[in-house]
Amino acid sequence: MKTTARRSYIALLLVAVVIGGLTLLGVRLFVHGEEWATMRASSHITSDGSFIGAGSVTDRKGVILATTSDGERVYNDSEDVRRATLHIVGDTEGYISSGVQTAYKTELIGYNRVTGLYSLKKYGRGNDVALTLDADLCACALDALGGRKGLIAAYNYKTGELLCSVSSPNYDVRNKPTAKEIAADPDGAYDGLYLNRLIDGLYTPGSIFKIVTTVCAVENMPKLDDWEFTCEGEITIGGVDVTCPHSHGSLTFREALADSCNGAFATLAAKLGADKLQATAAELGFGKTFAFGNGTTQASRFDLTNAAPGDVAWAGVGQYTTLVNPYHMLTVLGAIANDGTAVEPYVVSSVTSPSGRTVMKPQPSTDAYLTPEIARKVGDYLRSDVTDNYGDWNFEGLSMCGKTGTAEVGDDKEPHAWFVGYSQNERCPVAIVVCIENGGWGATSAIPVASDVMEEIYKSVS
Repeated sequence: MKTTARRSYIALLLVAVVIGGLTLLGVRLFVHGEEWATMRASSHITSDGSFIGAGSVTDRKGVILATTSDGERVYNDSEDVRRATLHIVGDTEGYISSGVQTAYKTELIGYNRVTGLYSLKKYGRGNDVALTLDADLCACALDALGGRKGLIAAYNYKTGELLCSVSSPNYDVRNKPTAKEIAADPDGAYDGLYLNRLIDGLYTPGSIFKIVTTVCAVENMPKLDDWEFTCEGEITIGGVDVTCPHSHGSLTFREALADSCNGAFATLAAKLGADKLQATAAELGFGKTFAFGNGTTQASRFDLTNAAPGDVAWAGVGQYTTLVNPYHMLTVLGAIANDGTAVEPYVVSSVTSPSGRTVMKPQPSTDAYLTPEIARKVGDYLRSDVTDNYGDWNFEGLSMCGKTGTAEVGDDKEPHAWFVGYSQNERCPVAIVVCIENGGWGATSAIPVASDVMEEIYKSVS
């Protein structure tokens, strides 16, 4: 009797072990199945680093940017397009981690947690990923950048569709530089080669940050239009000198923004104070990361904790320790254009199975940054920047609003050249960000680039 009972206990223990093992296997399969299925060692998925089973990546017009043909991963015939879309499409080796071919690897090979790789086995390929990008616009932006380091991005601030995104330096995915070539680069031409500067970049903003100071002033100074400042080329605040390129003379607030007077904005920043500037920056998304595809952006940084009065003054001008992420700044301009509500940029339009079924259709996130009244007031000032300073002829037909920036970066390097802005033309609701690293003055370097790209965008919607 005891023997029978002992055997029963052993049998029950074995059953429990088997059930436990199967449960553990099921849990691990659910948690790690995607990782296992997409391992580079899986010969039915990859060959020499190429996703031989992956579906196609196309632009908004259906132009193929990457696809699988005869067991090989192939790309668009145009080198300009391949380079211009590199950091969004990505590579198959995963060096560009934010690229679609890495971030959406699971979707491209058609993996499903329930059916595994059934779709791949049945159809011989995975899902297709359609992007919001226009490949021709990206090629135009790449040409406008002219081989300089930096980025250009433009999006529809009503829908969130990212129409154009170029990051430089880049390379032709058909002719990737070797690790030895990159390591031996004497001039830094490959610096940040795998970095998508739109989402991973952090830059000193310079005068584009005056938009944030403007928002703070509009929110906290009801009689801002009556405020006046006399610029003599230099002002001392808290024992720290704040300089302008030249003496601007007597200025209203509108004129101070259009002329980008450092003295005026340093004085405003000191008047508003660290707490109010910090609150406005947080309200506009500083310190926050944003979802982009299956990844996230860098967070813009603005911290006036323990900042001295002179530091607060320079922070209001866009210097000090402030760093901005270009995606975030594009979103801020989109919010101002869109009556205070930010529609966050996105790039994957849809994921479609080989049978034509829509597997995924991402929807953009929205966030209310400003009240409509504040947004319209700030937008009115940004419109004056163009009409009174930069010139409407740079953006014909677009009713452009915007701000340049010339961000000092030290070490005797040329400043970063910025332009951020948006079109008020209802047929072309597009915001744009341009940053040229060590490019010099925003007005002379960044505006011509923004002008070329916005002109092409306007043509494409007209």
